[in-house]
Amino acid sequence: MSRAVSTADVNVFAAGRLPRLAPWAVLIGSWLAMAALFALLNMGGAVEDFNIVGAILIGTVIYAVVIWILSALVEGKRQATDRLITALVSLAFVIALLPLISLLFTVISNGVARFDLQYFSYSMRGVIGEGGGAIHAIYGTLLMTLAATVISVPIGLMTSVYLVEYGRGRLARAITFLVDVMTGIPSIVAGLFAYAVFVIFFGPGISLGIMGSVALSVLMIPVVVRSSEELLKLVPNELREASYALGVPKWLTIVKVVLPTAIAGIATGVTLAIARVIGETAPLLITAGFTASLNTNLFNGNMMSLPVFVYSQYANPGTTPDAAIARAWAGALTLIIIVMLLNLIARLIARFFAPKTNR
Repeated sequence: MSRAVSTADVNVFAAGRLPRLAPWAVLIGSWLAMAALFALLNMGGAVEDFNIVGAILIGTVIYAVVIWILSALVEGKRQATDRLITALVSLAFVIALLPLISLLFTVISNGVARFDLQYFSYSMRGVIGEGGGAIHAIYGTLLMTLAATVISVPIGLMTSVYLVEYGRGRLARAITFLVDVMTGIPSIVAGLFAYAVFVIFFGPGISLGIMGSVALSVLMIPVVVRSSEELLKLVPNELREASYALGVPKWLTIVKVVLPTAIAGIATGVTLAIARVIGETAPLLITAGFTASLNTNLFNGNMMSLPVFVYSQYANPGTTPDAAIARAWAGALTLIIIVMLLNLIARLIARFFAPKTNR
């Protein structure tokens, strides 16, 4: 077996080609070498002080140089130039990913210390120093985001259906213009709008979880409209015409043909809209307020959310700043995990509900 492998490798080099896995081996080896070097430089320091961005960036640069030299020695100048350009494009891609890599590494390394059972089973009621948890903020975030989704998705989806299937003339253009304007409004304006609406009915000084949901829905609706509109436009007209030819009315064609065809993309668009608002802090500070106790009633009393919880722990650390900062990092990590789970759910919806084309 080893003789056959060595013979194949000799034939590859003899033909003037690098092995198929050589670029990956060089890239991974460069990253590991730089990671080991930076780990030695950070010996004795905290894990969060490890410079993962520098290790990946310098390792990718070394990969570009090494793969170019190896290709020039084995494959010739022309192929070496091609591999160098490919490596430079890969370097640009890695540079674009570095902020995300750094963010994930920083949040995980700082937040995993308080990622324990107590954090997910206790609130901050009566907690002054160490201990406590964020169960009240997690419940608040999930409930307010769920209510905002229930409000936004039907409105946004029906608006996009109108624009694609029925909208013509000035009214459709006016709706499109207003949706574009809503896409760019600051989040604090959405919070002030929701607060002003509820003040009319309940008077000043009111703070409710449903107010936060309304503020988030103002931010979600334009995202749902724009994403759903583009996806509905991608549905082939032949499907609509075939349905009409069979005598199916237009509304039933939309429900049974158009929407199921675009359901995969619509689910992704809704997930992006949820991810857009789940980390908002300013509108929830105005509308839902903050509390240290668990509240699961959207229509009664203040309700804490994870973004507000992270902000309050960082801005008001109290007598034990280290414990408060650890809770804040754990809250940020929880938010990232929730968004990842939402993306997973959207992919599962797209997989199970998309129309099946195979027989």
